[in-house]
Amino acid sequence: MFYTYVLQSEKDGNFYIGFTSDLKQRFENHQKGLVESTKHRRPLKLIYDEACLDRNDAVRREKYFKTHLGRMFLKKRLKSYLTG
Repeated sequence: MFYTYVLQSEKDGNFYIGFTSDLKQRFENHQKGLVESTKHRRPLKLIYDEACLDRNDAVRREKYFKTHLGRMFLKKRLKSYLTG
């Protein structure tokens, strides 16, 4: 299994979108500052994830989430979470 995930920075509120085969370990790496793109944006919250059957599906989903339509999907999907 692979996972596509969305993190939110508690520091600046911005999102980080990625994919991995080990969601727990990857999140721990983000939290410890071992991921260059998020180490200055900690602390982070895992706010969304999706399981995918294979790597290609996860990569496609990650790329979609990074498009305008994908961000709109996430905003709609997470509306109640983001508005409190």
